[in-house]
Amino acid sequence: MTRVITIANQKGGVGKTTSTVNIAAAIAQAGHRVLVIDLDPQGNASTALGVDHREGTPSTYEVLTGELPLSDVIQACPDVPGLVTAPATIDLAGAEIELVSAEGREYRLRQALEGYLASSSEPPAFVFLDCPPSLGLLTLNGLVGAKEVLLPIQCEYYALEGLSQLLRTVDMVKAHLNPDLVVSAILLTMYDGRTRLASQVADEVRRHFGARVLTTVIPRAVRVSEAPSYSQTVVTYDPGSSGAVSYREAAHEILALGSLLST
Repeated sequence: MTRVITIANQKGGVGKTTSTVNIAAAIAQAGHRVLVIDLDPQGNASTALGVDHREGTPSTYEVLTGELPLSDVIQACPDVPGLVTAPATIDLAGAEIELVSAEGREYRLRQALEGYLASSSEPPAFVFLDCPPSLGLLTLNGLVGAKEVLLPIQCEYYALEGLSQLLRTVDMVKAHLNPDLVVSAILLTMYDGRTRLASQVADEVRRHFGARVLTTVIPRAVRVSEAPSYSQTVVTYDPGSSGAVSYREAAHEILALGSLLST
């Protein structure tokens, strides 16, 4: 059964897209078929996965507006066998406005994804939905279309600010639109072991959320930041770096989480 996971946080710069592409790549390297759906008009996930997302490229915009089925926009990631992507283009920036009056606007992605999975001869084991840093209609489609939410939290002072708002949104979606939705994991990112603040934030998050916080923390690392400029994830750009090792460990935790969620 395909696990559909939304990676969401309305705060920008928390490592959301970086975590999406690196965990997806690490899971694909472990032998699983993985689909990443880019829901952010900036298209950063598409860049990191090395797929074309120039203006006019068939993308998630056409999927959400009903012009194309999901299968028609998917591209293979050149560096990771088994990893495919539905890219985002700048056209997606207009989707929020265009869909405001559309019927079933919150369910557009869910319907497209269900159709794709039902018709696919080899459906992916994982689908990751990379949401924009906002709580608008694109993120809402991501939350309605998924069963799980992965929350990346930056190990800095403002980490917990806004998190309560995001969790309230998740609860509202669960109550009214998607009763199966759960926050399955929280990932601590940009951890700097040299600072007392990072460990204090990590302790605070673990105290609040307990077992939902992954054991693995993602360090603040130069290689992680460099990789997208080469249209790569850090797990392919520098597999031995601390960031790549950490993301592979986080991916293994998410894989193991599947058996717990199914019990």
